[in-house]
Formats: sequence, C-alpha cells, structure tokens
Amino acid sequence: MKSSQIIAFAIVSSLYVGVNCLAAEGADGQTDAQSAALHKTIETCGVCHGVNGRSVSPTFPNLAAQTAPYIEAQLHAFKDQTRADPDAQAYMWGMASPLSDATISGLANYFSSQPPAPGRSGNAALIEQGKRLFEEGVPAQQIPPCASCHGAHAAGMATFPRLAGQHAPYLLKQLLVIQSVLRTAPVMHGVVKNLSREQMQALVAYLESI
Repeated sequence: MKSSQIIAFAIVSSLYVGVNCLAAEGADGQTDAQSAALHKTIETCGVCHGVNGRSVSPTFPNLAAQTAPYIEAQLHAFKDQTRADPDAQAYMWGMASPLSDATISGLANYFSSQPPAPGRSGNAALIEQGKRLFEEGVPAQQIPPCASCHGAHAAGMATFPRLAGQHAPYLLKQLLVIQSVLRTAPVMHGVVKNLSREQMQALVAYLESI
C-alpha cells in the first residue's frame, strides 16, 4: 500500500467514530440505508476537508459553517462540470459525479451546521489593509465592498459564500482563477478584475483572520 493510501486510510478511520455516531440519529425522511450512505459520503469528504469540514490543508477549503445554498450550487456545478477551474477538474468532477440530489442536499445541510473554523492571526498591517478593502472597496478602481454580498462579517449570504476563516492560499487561488476566467463566475470576475496581487493578498489575510 502506498504511503498516501495509508495516510488517507488513517484519516478516514479517525473520522469514523465522530461521523458514525451521527448515523444513529438518522435524518428526516431518510431510510437507514440512505442515512448510512450519506454519512459514508461525509467520511469521504473529510479525508480532504477535515473533521466536520475544518480542513488542515490550505489546498482544500473549509466547509464548516459554509452556507448550504452555496455548497449545493458548487456540488451541482462540479457534477455537471460547469465549474471548470483546474482544481475542480482534478479533484471535484470525479468526486461529485455519483452524488444524487438528495446526497448533495444532505452534505450541504451537514457541513453548513458545523461550527466554523477559527480565524488565524497574521501580519497586522496587512490584515488592516484587507479589512478596509473588504468593508469599503476601492471606488477609484471600481471595486465594490466585498461586505455588500458576503456580509459584514464575511459569514456569507445564501449563494454568496462564507469567506471568514477560510485558508488564505485557497482564497488567493480562487481570486486568481476567477480573474483569469479559468473559473467562470461573471459577477465575481467583474468585481475582482481590477484587483492587484497585493490587494488580493491583503484581502485574504484579513478573511483568514476572522
């Protein structure tokens, strides 16, 4: 067995106890088989996205406390291959392809109900710069405040995702693929098209800190 397989097996095993206890609770309107299948899928998600959706790797985003409508929308986009940035193609197209609508809804409900990942401290000056950018935008560059869609504390609203506490490297990568149109997101492309790399780094440092 390859070392990567051993690590994955160990992570899944560590998740089993915490997630398996949820299977006993079941879910409204689900059969025992459907509930067991959902919790098995939650275990699989946890290999990359961490226990209860709090990822330890900046490659994989935190899902804990993410808005349920956003999770659903993205899983459907992965499944029908309309979200086509490189990481989506490499990881999530295959993972989402077998998911039923009911499983997608179950995953969204589960992860959205988990406690959020805590913020991380960082460069105070950079964080303050990012906070101003998030709250005020840059009118001279026609950049609106991020808070107008993502909420005053970046907790997300409906299909606008939670950004608070998200890994800075992951957020930076998403801003870059949206800006370069590797990830199709017309509204967000219009918002971030004029952001400099330095502004992006300040913004994601702030978001990771809250």
